[in-house]
Amino acid sequence: MKPATPEMVREWKKIHKQYKDRLKPNRKSGQEIVDYLLSKYSLTPINDSKAKQVVSLNVLKNEPLREKLPEGVEPNPVAFYLENEGEGKKIYQNQDEMFKGRKIFIGVDLASGYFMVEGSSMLWDELCAFQGLDAKDIENYYCVAQYISCLKRFNKL
Repeated sequence: MKPATPEMVREWKKIHKQYKDRLKPNRKSGQEIVDYLLSKYSLTPINDSKAKQVVSLNVLKNEPLREKLPEGVEPNPVAFYLENEGEGKKIYQNQDEMFKGRKIFIGVDLASGYFMVEGSSMLWDELCAFQGLDAKDIENYYCVAQYISCLKRFNKL
């Protein structure tokens, strides 16, 4: 991650203008993300409270994510390691350089739909393309630009 430059913001706004009226809300839930992952990859559940707390705190400490929690509902985090087998081998082969040799961590909040991936921007982009956007996301130029970029990365646009 790097700070946004004025050029980047201009490009994101251009992409937003180009696509926002063509997009329809299609955001998948946290459970749909987990089901997708389990159908495609070999995952090892992590039952560590600290790992789950990281997922919860990311939701609670970030207002746009916290707004995605249903009224009166607390985060319901799950966490996994992606195994380096089957389809997961492709992800590990393209693992971010700074994470080479480390397990890829996946956290999902079942209540808000928030997900996080440590160790693979490729898997994060895949999940972003899969999850889609809600109506509020479609109004956000950064969310739309990020989503379009992820769709293009996986030839889904």
